[in-house]
Order: sequence, then structure tokens, then C-alpha cells
Amino acid sequence: MNRLRFGTFLAPNVMPVYELVTDAVGRRLGVETELVVETSYENCERDVNEVCFVCSLPYVVFERRGLDLAVPIAAPVLVGERYAGRPVYFSDVIVHRDAPFRSFLDLRGRSWAYNEPLSHSGYGITRYHMVQLGETTGFFGEVIEAGFHEEAIRMVADGEIDGSAIDSQVLAIAMRDDPDLAERLRIVEALGPSTIQPVAVSRRVPEDLREAIRDVVVTIHDDAATHDRLALGLVDRFVPVHTETYDDIRMMLDACEAAGFVELR
Repeated sequence: MNRLRFGTFLAPNVMPVYELVTDAVGRRLGVETELVVETSYENCERDVNEVCFVCSLPYVVFERRGLDLAVPIAAPVLVGERYAGRPVYFSDVIVHRDAPFRSFLDLRGRSWAYNEPLSHSGYGITRYHMVQLGETTGFFGEVIEAGFHEEAIRMVADGEIDGSAIDSQVLAIAMRDDPDLAERLRIVEALGPSTIQPVAVSRRVPEDLREAIRDVVVTIHDDAATHDRLALGLVDRFVPVHTETYDDIRMMLDACEAAGFVELR
């Protein structure tokens, strides 16, 4: 293959990290690369992209539908002590700074926003947390699909919605880049950790090329200038991952399905 199409399904404010990865793979392997911002999972199901930056939940859901189309090869390790050098992240539960809520349970009967239903950080782990709490019979007063984490953050900051669970990387970047936003939000709980979103390569890509892509991605931080650019996206480095790495996501989905709790409410 002399051309690789990369597709990102992740939040816009982490896109610079994946632009960097796309460019590095093209440069080091001597192939033409293109990064496409995907707006639905249709192209994921159709196996259009050679490489995807995708949430772990659709990866697992599609696998169960018999669409085992891609192989996770690498995942980021985020900057910060809470990540302990592992490829994990959290879902931070946010409320408005002036709101009376002090925990997730304080949001019973209140309004909740999630980004989209195939997001583990915004939807899947919230659903699992509610199963763990035994709160599967109409916990929230209102549940709204915001479309993006950034929109859910805005809705909470503006007082339109009471709470939301946000990918900790996305939230930290948003609050760093907009100090006013940080002043209007408060984190009351952290759900997780969960294994972070993978870089996944289509099974159509020959195995030797998949390995070459992995080698580029997991050594990308070795260059000092590149490492500094990764750090802007709160990424320290990428490490190898495999199908089994995402067994925690499978376990959470199993628990929700066993409880018959497949829709937030």
C-alpha cells in the first residue's frame, strides 16, 4: 500500500495529536497519508479507513456484531499522576461550580447530557456505574444527547444541564485552553479508569505494514520536538495494545446487558 487513509472519530480538541501521528506514519514509512474527520460510524462499519482513531465501545460493539474489522495496535499514555503510566483515562463527572451537587448520586432526578451513545467515556461507563449502584430504573430526570463532549461541557458550564461525564483528556484540554470555562465547572466524581481509545488498523492492511505502523506510533515520542507537540494534547507517549487490552470494556458492556440496562434513563 502506498496510500493510507486515517479516520478520527474522537473529540476535536485532541485532533492535533492524531494529525501528528498521521504525518509521522507517512513521513517515516514513505507513504501518502490523509486524515479524515468522521461524523458517523458508517465508514467504520464499511471498513473505509486503513487506520482509525476510535472509541473503544464501538470497537467492541462492532466486534460482537461479527464486524471484527480492525486490530488495536497502540494507545496513548496521558500526562498526569492519576494515569500511573498506563494507557487509561477517566470519565470526570462535571457540574456547574455553583451547583449544590457533591457526588454522582446527588444528580438523581436531575438533567444529564452525554455526547453520543457509542461513547464509552460519556455513555458506556455511566451506564455501567449506574448498574453498579443499582440505579437502573429512571435515575435521571432528563437525558439529552449533546453530540460532542465539548457541547456537553458548554451546556453544564452555562447551567443548561446539571451534569455530564467527560473524557478526562478532553476535559483537561478544554479547561486549560479556556480558563473562564474552568472557573464555571467542578468535578464531583471520577468514573474509571478505563482503557483509553486505541489506534486501530484495518485487517485489510498486511500484517507487516500493521507492525510498521505500530513501530512508528510507539516510538513517536523519541523525538524531542514531537514529544513536546504530543504534550500539548496531554499525551506522554503511545504504547502497544492488543485485542485483550480492551477486556475491561467488554466486561462493562456484559454487565449492562446482563442487567438489561442498555439505555441511559
